[in-house]
Amino acid sequence: MGLFKENPFGHKLFLKKWLIRILGVLTHRRFRGFNELQIEGSEIIKNLPDTNVLFISNHQTYFADVVSMFHVFNASLSGRVDTIKNVGYLWNPKLNIYYVAAKETMKSGLLPKIMAYAGSISIERTWRAEGKDVNRQVKMSDITNISKALDDGWVITFPQGTTTPFKPIRKGTAHIIKRYKPIVVPIVIDGFRRSFDKKGLRIKKKNILQTFEIKKPLDIDYDNESIDDIVEKIEYAIEQHPSFLKVISKKELQTQEELNQERRW
Repeated sequence: MGLFKENPFGHKLFLKKWLIRILGVLTHRRFRGFNELQIEGSEIIKNLPDTNVLFISNHQTYFADVVSMFHVFNASLSGRVDTIKNVGYLWNPKLNIYYVAAKETMKSGLLPKIMAYAGSISIERTWRAEGKDVNRQVKMSDITNISKALDDGWVITFPQGTTTPFKPIRKGTAHIIKRYKPIVVPIVIDGFRRSFDKKGLRIKKKNILQTFEIKKPLDIDYDNESIDDIVEKIEYAIEQHPSFLKVISKKELQTQEELNQERRW
């Protein structure tokens, strides 16, 4: 790899590699030490093509969710099955992993800006800005950047666009799936909301079981399925369909009560 080689977004790969290495070492104990990340299905990662893969996931914190995915993906590509033991897998990380994030979040401080360089596709949310509800048009440049990232590698997105559970799936994700026809791999995470603060930067509790399930790619008829059909498939795949409300565990209810208490304080 040339010293000054860049990705399609103008980020120098040499610098990006070192950022991923350093951030990976600094965060590893958050998922294997202070807490334990229980992984399932990581063998699926090794069988995916190098480009045009879209990961969809429920969302529990701003940053810890994505960081865990960088760990799990790179560990899996290095031959580790369902484990992130031995952080050496980050010595030669996959450099074409991107994640969709709100532009205002990625500009909110020095650390988010550093993390943005490691792979963020920063977009302007059409429904929320600066803590207020808005209603604005999708920027075509944001769609173009997601397309560019899919052409170059893998993209992680959180189709609810919020860390609040059971919020509706944003139809923009379904439009992207229908338009660019990526392989769509669902991920379901849990325990992050109890382990970390909302941003996913501060460890809130230790010895919390975190779960990370990678499911088989969705079977999608890109040409004939409607946007609503795809949205419903996403809801079920990432276990955020309203029907799942009936089977929420006591742990999840307890977590929500803890969050409510924090807000009251």
